[in-house]
Amino acid sequence: MLSKALLRLGANAARHPWRVIAAWLIATTLAVLAAVAFGGRTADSMTAPGLDSGRAAELIERAGTGQEGMTAQVVVTPLDDGVTFFDDDDGARTALTRLRAEVKRLPHVLGTSDPAGALDTGGDTAVRGGLVSADGRIAVVRVQYPDQSRLSAEDLEALVDLGDRLRAELPLRIEMGGSLFYAFSDPDGGVSELIGILAAAAILFLAFGSLVAAALPIGMAVFGLTVGVATMTVLAGVTEVPTFAPVLGSMVGLGVGIDYALFVLARHREYLACGLDPQAAAGRAVATAGRPVVFAGGTVVVSILGLAVANVPFMTVGGVAVSIVVLTMVLASVTLLPAFLGAAGPRLGRTGRIGRALRAGRSGRLGRRRDTAAGAVPAAGWRRWIGHVSRHPVPYAVGAAGLLLTATLPVLGLRVGLPDDGSLPQSRTERRAYDLVAEGFGPGTNGPVVIAADPSGDRGVVDRLVATVAADPGVASVAPTHIDRATGIATLVVFPTTSPQDKATADTIARLRTDVLPTAIGHGPARAHVGGAAASLSDVGQRTSQRLPVFVAAVLAMSFLLLMLVFRSILVPLKAVLLNLLSIGAAYGIMVAVFQWGWGGALIGLEATVPIVSFIPMFLFAILFGLSMDYEVFLLSRVREEYLRTGDNDTAIVEGVSRTARIITSAALIMVAVFLSFAVADDPSTKMFGLGLATAIFIDATVVRMVLVPATMTLLGRTNWWLPKWLDRTLPRGPVGTDDTDAESTGVAPRPRLVDR
Repeated sequence: MLSKALLRLGANAARHPWRVIAAWLIATTLAVLAAVAFGGRTADSMTAPGLDSGRAAELIERAGTGQEGMTAQVVVTPLDDGVTFFDDDDGARTALTRLRAEVKRLPHVLGTSDPAGALDTGGDTAVRGGLVSADGRIAVVRVQYPDQSRLSAEDLEALVDLGDRLRAELPLRIEMGGSLFYAFSDPDGGVSELIGILAAAAILFLAFGSLVAAALPIGMAVFGLTVGVATMTVLAGVTEVPTFAPVLGSMVGLGVGIDYALFVLARHREYLACGLDPQAAAGRAVATAGRPVVFAGGTVVVSILGLAVANVPFMTVGGVAVSIVVLTMVLASVTLLPAFLGAAGPRLGRTGRIGRALRAGRSGRLGRRRDTAAGAVPAAGWRRWIGHVSRHPVPYAVGAAGLLLTATLPVLGLRVGLPDDGSLPQSRTERRAYDLVAEGFGPGTNGPVVIAADPSGDRGVVDRLVATVAADPGVASVAPTHIDRATGIATLVVFPTTSPQDKATADTIARLRTDVLPTAIGHGPARAHVGGAAASLSDVGQRTSQRLPVFVAAVLAMSFLLLMLVFRSILVPLKAVLLNLLSIGAAYGIMVAVFQWGWGGALIGLEATVPIVSFIPMFLFAILFGLSMDYEVFLLSRVREEYLRTGDNDTAIVEGVSRTARIITSAALIMVAVFLSFAVADDPSTKMFGLGLATAIFIDATVVRMVLVPATMTLLGRTNWWLPKWLDRTLPRGPVGTDDTDAESTGVAPRPRLVDR
């Protein structure tokens, strides 16, 4: 059985700690070396098979226009308010010419637009081409790079360094943006990870009152995160890993790693307090708390891998990358952590002087010594609270459920889209470049739509396309058409009247596809497709929205079956699934209120309302449903043990929940602290991941675990553990406290299950 295997694994690791620690050091070193030697950079390909934007990208690549590569734009305006680029007397146009020449000489630059040259041949040409604003105050130098695979962060650094130098030499304000910045800017992280680790360390110290006990989960998580992220980097050398994967992997990895370590460490200290030696205590802790960790980690991985149902490659690969980090944390929890516990010896059973003072101060008994291990006995305050909820289950169940349903209501207004550079803080040059372009050329210039057309012998189709597209009310202008001589493929760059993240832009894209292009092409052999970043994200959003119900149903069914195997019950897993849905729905609703409505957005540095990134709801559901299983399994495993020991449902609820309350609260605070440290990042997508995860975990560990779970389990009574007799015989034995073998390893005396006789 799993419990016996974990018992042996944990005990052996604790008996030979330095061997295990050395093995992890070697594995970490090899993973880092492999990442350096074979790793690749993350990249974003926001496409999926069968989408119209993907077909447009294929035509653009065939035409060889270079528009399939990376781009940057340098936006400039004279420092003197009275100067324009129309007049060359003041030297502004000369400065613009020099800037463009310097940019063109940078490595890997395929070409640049020439606003000064267009002005020399005719000011109207520069204005109509979108190179100089109508008032002559703002000019744009568009820079074309090759495909991302041929570039690196050094190309972005060279462009930024050039801008810094020219700002001191030219009478121009210079700002920059474009896909080159999105691809190679340092992802949000680093500082956020450090803040999260420091917050977690403080919470662990308050929970255990011991520096040694607080340091072990942090050390284990750092080891696991290093191996996981290094492995992810190696994966990026084989396939295209999205840029959000390392940030999300770090976020989730730190959260679950410290949580898992906390569960095992708390049990270890209990067994030390009972008089077991450190090796036996570590083995028993891994056999009991380690089983929920393995199960919960497996649930997280399976839920995330379920993203493949969306048939969006970058989401599938991103899910695999994050799953690698979670699996590494699970492995570290049952091998590296017991080695740390064995190396620490009996010191973990003692609370330090500062910790005793803190605990005594909180309880009002400063002079009283309390060396009892955290969680060894249920805290009196938690026991009173759970007992109170259990005595009044109906009002608490109705009130908590009503609160969560109310928080879920904003989901009805959920709008997916693409936050653009206008969502970044003013301190970023990308945001300042975005604002200048919107001011000089209109908001749609920041998110052009690319129409790729294959005339297939129809010579008049391109002219008809230009005319009909330009006449659409959602289109501000159409740049001069590029026609490839070899293939005949025409490329039209279309500037909408609205910004990339505006819902009207998505409506314009849909109208172009359903009405405008079919009208221009007619029934001939020609074909045309709408592409570009805005169109790609719109397509991916529609694809994920269509597949989300199937994905949710699959995850719910899987979770129900797994929990039924674990707890040998029908109502317990059904309740767990419904309550998890409530907490995730409430988190979605709060995200809509913050990001779309702007409620409290300033608290996380959000300067403008933005739509929810199209792929985030599905990603969040996968991660949150898996993470919520952590607390579900940890709490219900303890309740199950108490029920097997006493046979009394009410006693099992009070004892089981109160014994796990401090650990669950501490674990939740750690996760919330880690996730919120990412919610203050610059990138709106990172903010959404951080706030969504933090909100859901907070709700799950407080309203759900400490109110709804005891209230509903009290109402259900002994039927919590009801299982039809025929189903009990059919189901295989689960991995958590369901048979005598598990009881032998955990020290829990089993009692008969409530089955339908």
